[in-house]
Order: sequence, then C-alpha cells, then structure tokens
Amino acid sequence: MSTGLAPALARYRPVEGSFEAYKREQSSIARRRLYPLTAFYTTFSLIVILLGLRSGHAWIGIAFFLAGVPVWSLVEYLFHRYVLHGRFPPGKGVIRRFLHERLDPLHWEHHERPFDGWHISGELKDILPLFVVAAPVSFLFPVYTMPALLAGVVQSYVGEEWLHYFLHFGKSRNRFFRHLKRYHLYHHSPRGMEQGYGITSGTWDVVFHTQYPKPVRKLLSEKSRGPRVRRMTRSEASKLFRERFKKRWTRN
Repeated sequence: MSTGLAPALARYRPVEGSFEAYKREQSSIARRRLYPLTAFYTTFSLIVILLGLRSGHAWIGIAFFLAGVPVWSLVEYLFHRYVLHGRFPPGKGVIRRFLHERLDPLHWEHHERPFDGWHISGELKDILPLFVVAAPVSFLFPVYTMPALLAGVVQSYVGEEWLHYFLHFGKSRNRFFRHLKRYHLYHHSPRGMEQGYGITSGTWDVVFHTQYPKPVRKLLSEKSRGPRVRRMTRSEASKLFRERFKKRWTRN
C-alpha cells in the first residue's frame, strides 16, 4: 500500500554538507526566534496568575487559565487550516493586497522546506497586534476570569510553538511524543497536507472530519512500521510540493 509518507522529510538532504549539520544550524535559528516570544507571553501569564492567586478567587482563576488550553487548541486548528493553508489570490483593494502579500506565503515555504529554521517557529510580532487589543479588553473583567483565560491561551501558544519546534528537531523515546511527530510529519507529505491540521492535539481533526484515513492512522501508530522510501533529492522534493500547490491553486 502506498502511504504517501513524506520522503522529502525522512530523506531530505541539502546539496552541501551533512544533514545533521544542516539541522543543527536551522535548529539554532528556530530557537532564537522563540526566545523573545516565550519571555514576553510567559511574563504576562505569571503576572496574571500571581494576581489571580491573590484575588481571593484562586480556584476560579486556575479554572479559567486551564480553559485557555482547549480554546487555543481550537484557534490553532482553525488558523492552521483556513489561514496558513488558505489561498489568497491577488486583487484590487488594500485588504486583498494585504492578504495576498502577508498571508499567502506565510506557510507554504515551511512545507516546501520543512527543516528551514526561518519558517518553523513563530515570532513575537506574529500575534502581538491581537494581544495588544485583547489584553486591555480582558482587564475590563475580574483578573481571575478573562485575563486568566487570555493568559492560558497565550501560554498554550508558547507551548505549541515549542512543541512544533521539537516535532521537527527533537528526538525522544517517549511513545506519545513519537506518535505526535509521526502524525505531524505525515501532514508534510503530499497525501497528508489537507488533513491532520492539529499540532498539539488531533481532537479537532476528529470533530471536523480531517483526520487521516484509518489505514494511515494504523501505520502511524507506535506499533506500526512504515515502509521503506526512496531517497528524494532536494530539487525533486521542491518540484513535488510545488505541483501540489499548483493543483490546489487551480481548484480554488
């Protein structure tokens, strides 16, 4: 059975130098992009948690903070599916130009070059405009409610960014981590690009019917062994992904 496992990921090689050296270099780039984001949103979360604990409604604050986890997982799924995998053709008007210039190339290069550190991790500026609006609005409510919820959302965002980083560069014997890695890397394959949008959880893929077919899920499970795949050159991988994008563009 042909599974469409991502040969461009499993056997990806740069033109010069060893693959491990290339990954170490790109891993360092991706980490540096994550440090400011992590420091900023974690500081906000710690301040809100401290205020919530001192408010006299600590348990309510904790509940709202934890509620931010599933809220972010849903936002993550919807944004990944409809924005990062969306297509925004050029057109007249400021809004259409903005969408085409800023959102259209946002994610495709990550699929074309899945180990490129410049396209794996987010940056502080990515959701900062939304945060600048959401944070003051949240403080119109008691600190142990909406501010705590927002803290849970942004802290989950930080966790998701680091998880995505480790799914591409990390190694672990943990069964759950290895399952998440297989699940995500299959999404980078031509057959998995339009499925498996969840990164931190596959729950929303089940809810919205974008989970992988059962034979694929079985193959990706811990007890299954994937088939051997032919080595694919960098140019072949690039051509394969571009053809996939072209077909998607034609349909839309």
